[in-house]
Amino acid sequence: MKVKESIEAALDGVLDGATIMVGGFGLVGIPEKLILGLRKKEVRHLTIISNNCGVDDFGLGILLQNRQIKKMISSYVGENKEFERQFLTGELEVELVPQGTLAERIRAGGAGIPAFYSPAGVGTALEEGREVRSFNSKEYLLETGLVADFALVKAWKADTMGNLVYKKTSRNFNPMMAAAGKITIAEVEELVEPGGLDPDSIHTPGIYVQSIIRCDNYEKRIERRTVRA
Repeated sequence: MKVKESIEAALDGVLDGATIMVGGFGLVGIPEKLILGLRKKEVRHLTIISNNCGVDDFGLGILLQNRQIKKMISSYVGENKEFERQFLTGELEVELVPQGTLAERIRAGGAGIPAFYSPAGVGTALEEGREVRSFNSKEYLLETGLVADFALVKAWKADTMGNLVYKKTSRNFNPMMAAAGKITIAEVEELVEPGGLDPDSIHTPGIYVQSIIRCDNYEKRIERRTVRA
């Protein structure tokens, strides 16, 4: 049965030392409730693959505050002061990846592609210790695909078979992470019976999803609110 009755049941099997992909871009489309569940579960020594690490008191930032993350593989980390502090003091291991490369590494992992070549990072510090090859007179770095023990994603709608639909910009890293997790856990706002979704609107087929939890009372915080004077 894919539909779980609680966050605790959905996260059953997530243990210390796990590698976890977490969907979202900034604070958009993040699995808020599953992250809170990880905080409550107190699992530690986690390797987190995510575009960013939330803010100090929300999203993945609450796991940083509780010293649950050992390593971050991410792209944009500029909004989190605790991330900066832990990195500079050596408490947090960080692998920074160009954003497009991160997206493609995750997509490749989900597609079963072990490695590919990318022009991003050639001639920079990222090149150190890496294989560089020339194609059509241009140099490329070898990048490996990424997979994870678990992928935590946030969808708008799902059916009980695990088919997912994302809403607007929350369709960011979520679909590719859903394919790259060995076990994918989706939190959703609306849950319908099979046949309740338009087949042409499904973004993630249910074959990729092992657990679903319907949640409500979302905060959906804005990372940096900008309005006209």
